[in-house]
Amino acid sequence: MKKYISKSGKQSGVTGYDIGTDHIIIQFNHHPVYKYSYVSCGKQTTDTLKQLAHASKGLGTYISQHHPPYEWKRE
Repeated sequence: MKKYISKSGKQSGVTGYDIGTDHIIIQFNHHPVYKYSYVSCGKQTTDTLKQLAHASKGLGTYISQHHPPYEWKRE
């Protein structure tokens, strides 16, 4: 899992992510891991999550504001 450090300087609730062809797996600082995919939240939302992860800016904020549906959650 790639470490996520927000470039905004603010502390993020996201600590890591893995990007796949049709999904992104995101780990939060309170340890749950979520999989967001084309199946669960659509291509546009999944691609937005991927772009935010690559940019290291706004990923946690986007998730908390938009509540995209996830495919699975692992503690």
